Amino acid sequence: MASKDADPSLGYLTRKDTEVKLPRPTRVKNKTPAPIQITAEQILREARERQEAEIRPPKQKITDPTELADYRLRKRKEFEDLIRRVRWNQSVWIKYAQWEESQKDFNRARSVWERALEVDYRNHTLWLKYAEVEMKNKFINHARNVWDRAVTLLPRVDQLWYKYIHMEEMLGNVAGARQIFERWMSWMPDQQGWLSYIKFELRYNEVERARAIYERFVQCHPKVGAWIRYAKFEMKNGEIVRARNVYERAVEKLADEEDAEQLFVAFAEFEERCKETERARCIYKFALDHIPKGSAEDLYRKFVAFEKQYGDKEGIEDAIVGKRRFQYEDEVRKNPLNYDAWFDYIRLEESVGNKGRIREVYERAIANVPPAEEKRYWQRYIYLWINYALYEELDAGDMERTRDVYRECLKLIPHEKFSFAKIWLLAAQFEIRQLNLNGARQILGNAIGKAPKDKIFKKYIEIELQLGNIDRCRKLYEKYLEWAPENCYAWSKYAELERSLAETERARAIFELAITQPALDMPELLWKAYIDFEISEGEYERTRGLYERLLDRTKHLKVWISYANFEASAMEENDESSDLPQDGVQEYNHEAKKECVQRARRIFERAVNYYRTSAPELKEERAMLLEEWLKTESSFGELGDISVVQSKLPKKLKKRKQITSEDGGVTGYEEYFDYVFPEENQATNLKILEAAYKWKKQKITSDDD
Repeated sequence: MASKDADPSLGYLTRKDTEVKLPRPTRVKNKTPAPIQITAEQILREARERQEAEIRPPKQKITDPTELADYRLRKRKEFEDLIRRVRWNQSVWIKYAQWEESQKDFNRARSVWERALEVDYRNHTLWLKYAEVEMKNKFINHARNVWDRAVTLLPRVDQLWYKYIHMEEMLGNVAGARQIFERWMSWMPDQQGWLSYIKFELRYNEVERARAIYERFVQCHPKVGAWIRYAKFEMKNGEIVRARNVYERAVEKLADEEDAEQLFVAFAEFEERCKETERARCIYKFALDHIPKGSAEDLYRKFVAFEKQYGDKEGIEDAIVGKRRFQYEDEVRKNPLNYDAWFDYIRLEESVGNKGRIREVYERAIANVPPAEEKRYWQRYIYLWINYALYEELDAGDMERTRDVYRECLKLIPHEKFSFAKIWLLAAQFEIRQLNLNGARQILGNAIGKAPKDKIFKKYIEIELQLGNIDRCRKLYEKYLEWAPENCYAWSKYAELERSLAETERARAIFELAITQPALDMPELLWKAYIDFEISEGEYERTRGLYERLLDRTKHLKVWISYANFEASAMEENDESSDLPQDGVQEYNHEAKKECVQRARRIFERAVNYYRTSAPELKEERAMLLEEWLKTESSFGELGDISVVQSKLPKKLKKRKQITSEDGGVTGYEEYFDYVFPEENQATNLKILEAAYKWKKQKITSDDD
């Protein structure tokens, strides 16, 4: 019967049976350190001392040929068995062959090497070991045979060629070594192989042969490094003309390569060592003109150092300009749309004065058109075109190129979306300076047709006015007003033009047409100009009519004050003497002044009545009107009556009002000025009396009851 603690998942074993019993930890009774401490060094030493001695096989001494034959047979059998198992393992073959060599059985050793090569002839280590064995035992012809087969089968393994050539050279067979080099060179090895051949010839002072090899070398490897080595070789042998010729040929072939900078630097340094400073300077300048600016950092540094050492002040400045040119090139390469960098670059080139370079930089700059057709992206870019045109006109003096620049710029701008009045005007002014009025008119006419703007109309009208073409000015004003009928400036200037021509009726008709427009951008200026025009013409009745028409449209405070001031100032116009006698003149002037005062006073009264009845909420405007009236009455002198105004002046009171927040709560108080007028004060007093009368009546009624 199973125990009640048995668990079916554990095969009916109890939990106690399946517990892992760990050894009980040893309780350390004495925790003090031992008197003798055991170190790791002591443990290792004892382990080495107690190690058992290595079991080695006994040394066998062979005393007769029979034992030797048995030993060799047994050893060969072991090697053969091992080869049958792992015939691809080259180390087994090498050990087998070396053992046969140690037994001085060279034929058997060669047989082993040949069998190994049959297994894997591509393994150049086998060839090297095989040939070394032959050389070590002075079998020269056998070694040559091995090397010859090796380089024939594996011509791309440089080590085989080096070993073969080294052996022949050690044997003094220079012609044979040269022949091997020629065989190797036919395979066009890397640069090191060619350089080894050249060093070989130079060891035997064969300079002409070395030169011929260099010629083949630079044809096989047309790299900058190869040409520089060739030139240095000629320089070392004192052949300066030949060295220069090598550099010149290299420049012709490799001037457009990526590492051409290294070639130019080496060429310039060569000329510098030859004391040809002018040649070196020309090389540096030629290189800086032809190498891309981004890959000429070292060249610029060398050029600056060269100029500091050999150049004059102008040369040093030119070198420094070149360095700055490199910096600007780096900036515009990173971000071609950085127009500020282009401006700085152009300014640098203009300070140098090289027309070709300046034009090149301008052309490269204007080629970077802004990616989006939005005016804010073009506002900086357009000044590149402006500066380009001004340079061609003022500095280069090339008028045709200037005209082309303006023409191309105007073609490039998307006039349907936005335009630049500055460009149109500059192009037209350029044509005027060239005495080409038809060209200027054509440009401005195109501007009005494609992208009309205020500036263009104003400048075009100004030009025609200076030329005295009044009919053209009128046509332009008509076009201007067709395009912008709400432009009060254009209406005023058109009327002013007609007035300057003594065409009063035309000017008046223009003003009348202007004030009837349904929408105006600044109507107050237009009305003021019309009123001033009538005043200057002495048409006071017309002026009054204009003021009345204006008051029908607006009852603004400034209109009332201006109207009243006009009436007040009209008496000054009457001060001029007439044909009457002196007494008569004085009497006439006095009556006229009284009439003006009365007119001005009536205007002020109308204004006050309007504010009192129709706009009682405009208290501040009414107070300002009364103050102006008071000043005007004071200016009338003895004809004025200040008391008329003083009885109407308000009291100025400081009050407070609550400041409410968005949720309706009170956040604080704000002080403001309020005006209390006399009629309001009187009404307040009447209300107090009425309230007192009611209270008295109620009290009498209660007493009777």
